Amino acid sequence: MIEFLPYDGVPVAVLGLGRSGTAAARALGRSGASVWAWDDEENARSRADRAGIPLVDLARCDWRLPRALLLSPGVPHDHPHPHPVVELARAESCEIICDVELLGRARPEASFVGITGTNGKSTTTALIAHILSAAGHVLAVGGNLGTPALELAALERGAFYVLELSSFQLELISTIVFDVAVLLNVSADHLERHGGMDGYVAAKRRIFARQGDGAIAVVGVDDAHARSIYAELRAASLARVIPVSADGKTENGVFAADGLLFDATEGEARAVLDLARAPALPGRHNWQNAAAAWAAARALGVEADVIAGAIESFPGLPHRQERLAVIDGVTFVNDSKATNADAAAKALASYEIIYWIAGGQPKEGGLGPALTCLATVRHAFLIGEAADEFAEALSGRIGVTPSGDLETAVADAHRMAVAEGAAGAVVLLSPACASYDQFADFEDRGEAFRRAVSALEKGNDAQSPTKRAERAS
Repeated sequence: MIEFLPYDGVPVAVLGLGRSGTAAARALGRSGASVWAWDDEENARSRADRAGIPLVDLARCDWRLPRALLLSPGVPHDHPHPHPVVELARAESCEIICDVELLGRARPEASFVGITGTNGKSTTTALIAHILSAAGHVLAVGGNLGTPALELAALERGAFYVLELSSFQLELISTIVFDVAVLLNVSADHLERHGGMDGYVAAKRRIFARQGDGAIAVVGVDDAHARSIYAELRAASLARVIPVSADGKTENGVFAADGLLFDATEGEARAVLDLARAPALPGRHNWQNAAAAWAAARALGVEADVIAGAIESFPGLPHRQERLAVIDGVTFVNDSKATNADAAAKALASYEIIYWIAGGQPKEGGLGPALTCLATVRHAFLIGEAADEFAEALSGRIGVTPSGDLETAVADAHRMAVAEGAAGAVVLLSPACASYDQFADFEDRGEAFRRAVSALEKGNDAQSPTKRAERAS
């Protein structure tokens, strides 16, 4: 854990006591800072109090005293409007930062690999960490994925922090420089928190801030916003810029074509991996993830055969096209992390016969790009607040069932898939929505799907056509 931060004996405020905020408060306390922690939710404050974290009402404190205000990612600092505590801190010129920025200040001798993008960043972060581990490197992986930044191990020179970075975190990073920075893609998401698309793009671009000679910028070039950032970085000539693509050849980069991964970073393109050998990375969007991970790892000096073997052995992540079970010949896939239409569209393009579970708390733009990926969808089963909106959008395109809740949707989808008997059928949870209408977060939603599938599997075992056939034979 991080125990040495530059705040010994001085007050530091922490607003938001979820996982990252709580970890930050503890790290600051271990470093000797006077912690002023607060959360708008009484339950969060109670948990912090029981954990021994000092509480100070930040709406009523003397803002001339704290050296910094550390914000949790969920706390708005600009849009749609600043949190009142943020305004108080700014009025006294108090520095506003995030936990990743503090990690960079605490361990400047370590190497930093940062990964961002609207979609695919968790998978790519975990994949890069898997490759570096296979190559024998010392590393810690976390940030927006899994372990909060200030709960990671204190690494020395030669070791790697591999960090997933959200747009919220990137806006609050001011000094950290990423030795390797990866931007996968940019599509509309969290627009209310960034004042629109321009603000969101600007936040994502900050992952490349302060990079200079010797740094590596890996940039996806399959969408217009990311291509524009790639062109800007190439023109600036500050870092080595490597383009990656899932849509075919790109010069001096890494790309996928016809299911093969090609490396052209040294000139002539050469096939380096058959992506069919990576079962945890299905679909074209995962080809981009693999290309980015390959580019980052090769830039860090990992041998090609080690990278190829690690991609093939990568186990995948929960809630990202996670294959859960096969029941009566129907495969159940948990893609709860698909919290926007672009992510759902990528999942819909990954399978040939789909019974689609979608819905939740809708985001701006609705189903958007998912509407162009319905050729493989036999039927949609809709849940949550978005059910009526999605039913209207899908009307005349595919059949829909208003299942209402996830457990009902699982049963409805299974029943229809079995009745229609199509070989290779997949029941896909890929909601294209946030989860907060019915669940705590996308992980909670994914675990609920897992439980529903498990219950179906257990309850269906004795009655399924397959089992009856086995007993009859």
